[in-house]
Parts: sequence; C-alpha cells; structure tokens
Amino acid sequence: MNENEKPQDDAANEDVKAELKGVPEELLSDEPAEGEEEAEASDLTEALEALKRDLEEANQATLYAKADTQNVRRRAEKDIQDARNYAATGFARDVLSVWDNLSRAVDAIPDSLREDDKMKGLVVGIEATQRELEKVFKQNGIERVASVDMPLDPNLHQAMMEVPTDEKEPGTIVQEMQSGWTIKDRLLRPAMVGVAKKPD
Repeated sequence: MNENEKPQDDAANEDVKAELKGVPEELLSDEPAEGEEEAEASDLTEALEALKRDLEEANQATLYAKADTQNVRRRAEKDIQDARNYAATGFARDVLSVWDNLSRAVDAIPDSLREDDKMKGLVVGIEATQRELEKVFKQNGIERVASVDMPLDPNLHQAMMEVPTDEKEPGTIVQEMQSGWTIKDRLLRPAMVGVAKKPD
C-alpha cells in the first residue's frame, strides 16, 4: 500500500464517523436486530406458501384447459364423422321415393309377362335395377327396417292401422304399407305398418 493513501483513508473514516455521530449503535450494526430474523423468516414462509398456492392453482387451471381442449377436439372429430356418415341423408331420403316406385313396378308385374319372351328382358332389367339400387344403399349404410312379424317399435315403425286377428300376438306387425329405412344408426324413414290386435 502507498504511504500517501493511508492518511487519506484515515481521514475518510474520521469524516464518516463524524457524520454518523449520534446514530444509535444497533442501527449501524450488520447483525439483524432482535426479532427481525424471526420476522424475515415468517415473511419468507408466507411468501413461499403463497407461491405454492399460486403454483397449485396454475396447475389446476392447466389441467382444466387441457381437458377442455381434449373435449373440444373430441366433439370436432365426432362432428366431422357425423358429417361424413350423414352427408347423404337428404339425398337418400329423396331416392327412397324412386325405390318405392321401382318396388311397386316389380310387384305389379304379372307372371304372364315374366314368361313372355318379348317382355322378359324388360322385367329382368327392372329387377336388376332394383337389386343395384339396394346394393348402392347398403354400400352407403342405408338399410331397410325389418317390420313384418316383428313387434311394433315406435323408434322404427309408424302404426297406420290395427288389424283384428287371432293368428298373431297383439302388437305384432302384420302388414307393411311403406318400407322403413335407416342410415348408419339413424332412422331415415319409419316403416308404415299395420299392427295386429285381438278381434272384438
């Protein structure tokens, strides 16, 4: 150390001491005052607890947000799947009237025409068209509702009349006026049916 610097340091120390004259000794000490240490520890503990609570709340909020996002994604996937499955519903419903007319035409063909050489080609063509239409329906998940000899199911059948009979149990379908159809697992059109009842 330079000899000239020592007197300057001493002088500086003396100036500081002069300025701090009258300040209580406990305030000048580096040691914490009595009770201060405990207060600081208590404040730190409270701050730590508050941080833990905030972290727990943030974790809960994150879990809820993840669950909500997952639910939204599942709903979107279901909506997309439904759109794929049922996109043809309106078209299929309209085509059913074509099926009805074709079925009536096939049912109305008398046996004499089926055996007539001139008409045989026409009959075979109409029946082939009906089979092809049924095949296309099946490929697109459109299926006919079973009705005759089945118990009446209000989710699939629409009772149009009651038929008095002893041959079938009451509530059994004995006649189908119009076929019913489903697309995938949804009803496209209920079957219009006649239901057995006990004779009066």
